[in-house]
Amino acid sequence: MGLEKYDIKILLALLKSIAGRKDFFRWLLDNGYPELAAFSNAIRGDVDAMKWLFEHDFAWLAILSNAIDGEDKARLWIGKATHRCNLMFALACREDIDAINWLRHNDLQVFLLMAKEVAQVLDTQALENKGPYVLHFGG
Repeated sequence: MGLEKYDIKILLALLKSIAGRKDFFRWLLDNGYPELAAFSNAIRGDVDAMKWLFEHDFAWLAILSNAIDGEDKARLWIGKATHRCNLMFALACREDIDAINWLRHNDLQVFLLMAKEVAQVLDTQALENKGPYVLHFGG
């Protein structure tokens, strides 16, 4: 269990799906990789995608998404239950320099590209959740 188990071509399709390319999202769905399509949406905060992952025995991808979001328990679980590259990928998505160097040193270029794309998605989400037209309830 882990992203490293997927063929490089599938990971490149995931990269494009994360980048918002609906044609690659649809390709993942139609070609036997609905879990990766859901994962790409989960990264973007899609609650239904997270629920789908848990309900269809892909909890590890939902937990990986949570690890990317910085949840300590998720990072701990990913570090113990999957290949190390998954944890390094999650950390690299948050621009952790040690994780980026680890991926680079281990020649995991596709994970570096995905981490860079996820970081851009997260930056965009952060900007969209700020500003005068965003309502925050509570606290």
